[in-house]
Amino acid sequence: MAVAIVTGAGSGIGAATAKALSDRGDRVVCADVMLDAAKRTAGQLTDAIAVEVDVSNGQSCERMVDEAVKRFGDVNSVVTCAGVEKHGFGHEFSEEDFDRIIAVNLKGTWLSARAAVRAMIAAGHGGTVVMIGSINSIVGNPGASAYCASKGGVLMLGKTLALDWAPYGIRVNIIGPGVVNTPMSARSLADPEKRAKMMEKTPLGRPAPPEEIASVVAFLTSDASSFMTGAYLPVDGGTLAAW
Repeated sequence: MAVAIVTGAGSGIGAATAKALSDRGDRVVCADVMLDAAKRTAGQLTDAIAVEVDVSNGQSCERMVDEAVKRFGDVNSVVTCAGVEKHGFGHEFSEEDFDRIIAVNLKGTWLSARAAVRAMIAAGHGGTVVMIGSINSIVGNPGASAYCASKGGVLMLGKTLALDWAPYGIRVNIIGPGVVNTPMSARSLADPEKRAKMMEKTPLGRPAPPEEIASVVAFLTSDASSFMTGAYLPVDGGTLAAW
C-alpha cells in the first residue's frame, strides 16, 4: 500500500488531494503548519495521520518524513501543496513579506521534496513528487511579484529536480492551477468585480473546485503517468491557451 505525504493538507487543494489519494487506497500523511486543520483532514480519511510542519524549515520537513516512516514504514510520493500569497506593487512590498512568500512557496517546496526523496532513495525504490505551481509559473500578474517569482521558481525547481532524481526512478512533475475555489482565493472570488475579471481570463468561465486539481495529482502519482517527469501541466480552464 502506497504512502503519500501531502503538505498544506489542512485546506484547499491539499485537503482535496489527501482525500483523493486516500480514496484510492493510499496511506496519507496530512501535513500542515496548522495542526488542528491537518487533524480535521486526517480524521475524515481511512488511514491517515496529521503532522505539524513548517515547510520553510528543513528540520521540520525531516521530522515530517520521519513521522511518515515511523507510522507507515515508507514514503512513495510527496505532494507540495503548502503555499501563501500576498499582493502589493513591487516598490511598496515589504522585504519581510517577500522573504516569507519565497520561503514557503519555493524553498518550502524544495525542503519538503528533498526530505521525502531522501527517504525514497534510502529505501532503494523510486517514487513521485508533485509540485503545485500556478499559471503564474508562466505568466505574471500586476501586484504579485513575489508570488509569481515563487511559482516561476517552482517550475524550474521541478524541472531540474526531475533531472537530478531520474536515475533513482523518482519522477517530478508540476501542476499549474488556474483559479481554484480555495480559502486563499475566497476573498477575490467573493468580490463581484474581481471575480468577473478572473472569469474573463478563464475560457471555461468558472473557478475549479479543489477536487479537479486533486484528480490530476492522483494521475501524476500513479503508474498511469509512469513515463512523465519534468512536465508542467496547466489545470486552468483554458487560461494559458487564451493568454
